[in-house]
Amino acid sequence: MLALHDHNEESEAPRLVSRMLAGERFALVSDAGTPLVSDPGYRLVRAAIAAGVVVSAVPGPSAVVMALTLSGLPPHPFLFHGFLPTKAAARAAEVSRIAAVEAAGLSASLVFYEAPHRTGEALAALAEGLGADRPACVARELTKRFEEVRRGSLGELAAHYAVHEARGEVVLCVGPAPAPAAASAETLDEALRAAMATLSVRDAAATVAEATGLPRKRVYARALELAAGR
Repeated sequence: MLALHDHNEESEAPRLVSRMLAGERFALVSDAGTPLVSDPGYRLVRAAIAAGVVVSAVPGPSAVVMALTLSGLPPHPFLFHGFLPTKAAARAAEVSRIAAVEAAGLSASLVFYEAPHRTGEALAALAEGLGADRPACVARELTKRFEEVRRGSLGELAAHYAVHEARGEVVLCVGPAPAPAAASAETLDEALRAAMATLSVRDAAATVAEATGLPRKRVYARALELAAGR
C-alpha cells in the first residue's frame, strides 16, 4: 500500500504512471466516499489519462460521481443538471440560461444525463451555447462490459456522435467555463432574467449574487427593478 495525499500527489503521480506504463496496476481508494470528490486523486487520474493509461472505476451509488471521476475534469465544484429538454428550441434555451449564469461568474464542471439517440444533438447544442473548445467527455455503459469514456472538446465530441450513435446509458461531463471578466450591468441583467425564469426573485438574486460575487443587496435591488419592468 502507498499513501497518496495532498502533500505528495504531485510528486508521486509521475512515478506511479511510469509503473503503470511498465505493466503494473493500481487501485485508488479512500477512507470513505469516492476518491477525487473532496479527496486526493485528481492529479493522478489526469496524469494517467494523459499517458494513455486505461482508467476505470468500481460500481458506485451514482453514475454522476463515477463519470466525473473518470472524465479527467475538475471534480469540484460540479453542477448536476439531469436531462436537457428533448425539444431543440427548449434545449437551446436551457443551454443559453446556463451560459448566462456562467457569464455572471459560475465556474463548475457540468454533468448531464442523456438518452443515447439524443447524445449528438445535446453535444451540438452545448458546443454552440457554451463553446466548441470546452473540454468534455461522454461516459457510457459505466460498470458494464462495453464501458467507454471518450474525452475531447465539445466540438470534437459533437462531430463524432453526429455520425456514431451512442448506445446504452450516457453521462455527459463538461469542464468549467473560463474565468469571466467582472460582470457588466448587461451581463448581470441577463443572468437575473435567466435565473428568474425558474426561481423566485429572492432566490434568483441570491443565486446570481453568489455566482458573481456582487453584493446581495445590489443584485436583489436590480432583480426587483427587472421584475417591475424597469
